[in-house]
Amino acid sequence: MKRTMMSLIGVAAALGAVTGVAAVTAPGGGAQEAPRSSSRLPVQRSALLCPAPTSSEVGRTDYTAFAPKGAAAGADGKKGTAALLPAGTVKDAGGGSDNGKGKGKKSSGKGGKGAGGGADSAAGQAVAPRDTKPVVPLQEAGKPVTTSTDSPDAPALVGAADGTLAPGWTVQQTTSVAAGSGRGLMGLSCTSPDTTFWFPGVSTATDRQDYVHLTNPDPTPAVVDLQLRGKDGALGGSAGEDITVPPHATVPVLLSTLTSAPTTNASLQVVAREGRIGAAVQATDGKLGSDWLPAAADPSPSVVLPGIPKDATSVRLVALAPGESDADLKVQLATPTGLITPAGLESLHLKSGMTTAVDLKDVTKGEAGSLVLTPSDGGSKVPVAAALRVTRGKGAKQEMAFIPATRPVEQRATAADNRDKGSTLSLVAPEKGKDAKVKVTASAGSGGGTPVTKTYMVKGGTGLDVAPPTPQGLKGTYALTVEPAAGSGPVYAARMLSRPQGGVPAFTVQTLPDDRGTVLVPTAGQDLSVLTK
Repeated sequence: MKRTMMSLIGVAAALGAVTGVAAVTAPGGGAQEAPRSSSRLPVQRSALLCPAPTSSEVGRTDYTAFAPKGAAAGADGKKGTAALLPAGTVKDAGGGSDNGKGKGKKSSGKGGKGAGGGADSAAGQAVAPRDTKPVVPLQEAGKPVTTSTDSPDAPALVGAADGTLAPGWTVQQTTSVAAGSGRGLMGLSCTSPDTTFWFPGVSTATDRQDYVHLTNPDPTPAVVDLQLRGKDGALGGSAGEDITVPPHATVPVLLSTLTSAPTTNASLQVVAREGRIGAAVQATDGKLGSDWLPAAADPSPSVVLPGIPKDATSVRLVALAPGESDADLKVQLATPTGLITPAGLESLHLKSGMTTAVDLKDVTKGEAGSLVLTPSDGGSKVPVAAALRVTRGKGAKQEMAFIPATRPVEQRATAADNRDKGSTLSLVAPEKGKDAKVKVTASAGSGGGTPVTKTYMVKGGTGLDVAPPTPQGLKGTYALTVEPAAGSGPVYAARMLSRPQGGVPAFTVQTLPDDRGTVLVPTAGQDLSVLTK
């Protein structure tokens, strides 16, 4: 299996410029400088994938779709379409996941309830979904569309948006499980397909069940390799190699089947060697409930993890230097009053290819914050990937959530499925002297209401937690759109949903990376090579 991360940034930049499908971010996370003879235009098509939400008989999942206003109709006058369709699920003849290999090596238990609930198929084949109707189809930009399901057989979803609905198209999947080991609130912004994903913070310990959901949006099979890394390096042998994900289908893989060594803190790399996929990890803890662990931002020398709640009772940092060099990092917490260094953690050393975990305990001390990791020597280019596991509550009333490192908001980012109460917006400008002016728009509600806009100033080197604006006359749910002003310093964002359940402070956090809703398009006669330099 290939173990080195290959950068496709240059190729993607050229393709994006020609097709208008995706915008590109430079490896360091900052916006790519526009060539002088190019213009920034809205993307014309985008794709999203939502994993199967839960197999619980006492779970309820809400889907909310939204596209910001702003893109003009095409020359043909069409406004565009956006919808998700149910996907198939791979399972063995006994109803469990066979990791997509058709070997039935070890049943995942969960795969049999994956998508559609149809008759069992032959091992390694996809069971077609029972219902093929579109889910949360959007008709217009600026107004969310919602739907709900309480089926334990709810399928994974794949879909695309085009025209005026493609730029910034967002779908939020929020699941509430009332009881059992997976009880709590699970939230996920449905992901775009890609070829490489990093998941620091996974576990194969006996008190955790972590499934990585691999979903193929395309009409041809995808071939995927999984590699786990613990504190001493690679875990397991070839069990995670050559996993086939059939067209328009999903494969749930129980990570503990990939290694014989239970590991509390590990990192997972997902690489699609053929095709492309969406990937997300569903983590269930016997004491701390469950939530989705989204992929972290591409490894970078500096990373930001926004949105640690002020009442966090435990915070664990899991980080990895996936390249060939060790990394030495400065660890800081961005608070409303400035950057501080957590006691006893002035620096963090990451060994190449090995996962490091640090318990930060109640690092926020009653004051919300965001973690900022930067090279200790200032000039290091060693990339790192990182994520946080955050816990709220005490004793038997604890709940966990995950915060991966994220990209900055360069042009715009959106978080859907906000209610009249329970949302907290976190904004952080991590660089001293580089203040950020941020416009936050609360959309119309799914059932009615008038949009409201508010502007926030975030001083460089600080973070800000606020109750976001709500639409006037809100009915239903609404979306939050975050847009930095021109000339602002780098800004990162996250949104926390809090919905207590019987004394448990159930919550979930979604980071708000830039939606990449625009792309640089060269003018006639421009040399495309300038976009790959």
